[in-house]
Parts: sequence; structure tokens; C-alpha cells
Amino acid sequence: MWVTALLGMATKYAEAVLAVRYRETDSRGRHVGGPMYYIKNGLGRRWNWLGWLFALFGMIAAFGIGNLVQANSVAEAARVILHMPEWLTGALIALFAAVVILGGIGRIAEVAASLVPIMASAYIAGSIWVIGMHYQQLPMALRLIVNNAFTGTAAAGGFAGAAVWAALRFGVARGIFSNEAGLGSAPIAHAAARTEGPVEQGIIAMLGTFIDTLMICTMTALVIVLTGVWQSGETGAALSTLAFNTALPGWGGYIVAFGLMVFAFTTILGWSYYGERCAEFLFGIRIILPYRILWLLAIPFGAMGKLTLIWLAADVMNGLMAIPNLIALLVLSPVIVQLSRDYLQLQKAIRG
Repeated sequence: MWVTALLGMATKYAEAVLAVRYRETDSRGRHVGGPMYYIKNGLGRRWNWLGWLFALFGMIAAFGIGNLVQANSVAEAARVILHMPEWLTGALIALFAAVVILGGIGRIAEVAASLVPIMASAYIAGSIWVIGMHYQQLPMALRLIVNNAFTGTAAAGGFAGAAVWAALRFGVARGIFSNEAGLGSAPIAHAAARTEGPVEQGIIAMLGTFIDTLMICTMTALVIVLTGVWQSGETGAALSTLAFNTALPGWGGYIVAFGLMVFAFTTILGWSYYGERCAEFLFGIRIILPYRILWLLAIPFGAMGKLTLIWLAADVMNGLMAIPNLIALLVLSPVIVQLSRDYLQLQKAIRG
């Protein structure tokens, strides 16, 4: 996941730069963009089929990574901590999401801007507290992570299997899942930003990957390893919940439950926008309302589904979505380099 994050920072930068450079204004006067637009406007008409493929894969993949998996994770945490049945959790998520999603991108941004800082602060504070409680074992934990990435491990939890290939396969998949670098989803949001220029937005995009994977995921991993629950056989949200409950009995699990619920909920909101933009690219603005309704109806099914099957489906969808985007990034790399050079030269001239 660390290696994926370092590479992903470069990928995320490239995506955001191109998203702003080649974005359009739709019939409602709003900026729209993303891989389908920088493929269409940057590569020319011969590549339109590639943009169409990305939009198709993105429209479908959004239901995996941004809907079913998120609803399932919240339902699992609510079942373990609050003893709520999965169907009830799914229904409540769908209800709250409907209030926000039907209001459009403006309301999605307002809700996310209000909830995410609170969630992140509580989760980071709890993680630092647990790591501080076990600071003497911290070098051992880091050594364990690095050694087993190259030698394999008999761990029953964390990832399925003991071979090095499993660490690579699941590490890369979860790393990409945590920061979305290379998938092509994030540039859809960056294209809608009010920004000075493409490069400034690219720098902001890089920061998101650093925080998501190199900070938050590393803290979570250290809590799991330091508390010794990584061999428990649990996976997903249940593993993180067990780790915090072990270190902070009675209330540690609530940190995970609260953080996970807020993060997953805002992810559901964000990915509804990504999928909606892909659908709009293919079918026009008339598809927006039907897509939103279908999105909301899928949430309860994700909450009640099987975790293993849902994760597998999400990984496959992510791969299909990434292929057209990575091709476009490779072909348009000279544009990224030129925009970056122009920006650096301008900054140098400003500084004198």
C-alpha cells in the first residue's frame, strides 16, 4: 500500500491536471470533466471509443467501490458495535443519502465538508492514542510489516493467503481502493473545482493520496499490528473494530464505527456524483434522476450482501475502469509535462 501510494501521488497529480485542462461546461453552466472528457478533447475523435468505454465502466464500477462496499462496511460496523440488523442499516443509509443526493453536487459538498473534518480528527486522535500506548513495540511492528511483505506470513487476517503474491495483490488493490489513484474517479471531482489552473489542482490531488494511504491507512495498520489482532481471522471493518476495542475497551470500537460510518457515507455521496457524470456523458442529463434513484435502491442490497463477493466484484470493476484512464494518461503525458514546466517557470519568474 505504501508503494502504491507513492506511485499514486504522481498518477493523481496527472489526472487532476488533465481534468482541469480539458473540462467542459454543461448545459446547466457547471464544469464537468474527467477521463472521458480529456480523452475526447485531448486525444481527438479517433479515441472517442476509449472515452465511451471509461464512462461505461465508471458508471457500473461506481456501484461496486462507491456503493455496495461502503454500505456493507457500515452495516458490518453497526452490527458489531450497535447490534443493528443489516437491513435496517441499509435502509437508514439510503434514506439519509436520498436527502443529500437528490439535492445535487452543492449539497453533497456541504455535507462532506461538515462531516469529514470531525470524523478524521476523531479517528486520527484515537489512532495516535493507541500507537502511543504501544510506542515501545512500534519498531517491531514496522519491521513485521516490511519483512512479511517480502517473505509471506501465516496471518489469518488482513489478507487471504500466506504467499508474497497475496501481499502484492491485496496491497495494491487496497492501496488503490483507499486513494483511487489511477481509477479516473477523482478527476471527475477535481474538474468541478474552482481553481487557478490545472497544476494547482494537481498538487491538491497529490495531498489527498498522501493523507488517505500514507497517513490514515498506516495508522490503522499499526493499530491492528500493535494490538496483536492481525492473526485473529477477522477482516474488513470487523478487524479494525476489534483492534480499537482491544486497546480501548468499551469505547474504542465506537471510534471505528463513527469514523467508518461518516467516511463510508461521504464516499457513497461522492461516488454517486462520479457515476452520475459518467452516465450523463453517455446518455445526457435526462439520465440523472433515474441514475440517482437506482443508486439509492442499491444501498440496502450492499448492506445485506456477502463481504467477500462484494470486494471481488469491486476489484474487477476497478480494473476495468482504470484501463482506459491509464492509457489516456500515458498518451497525454507530454501535455502534463508541458503544463508543469510552464507553471514552474511562471512561479520562478514571480519569485524573481
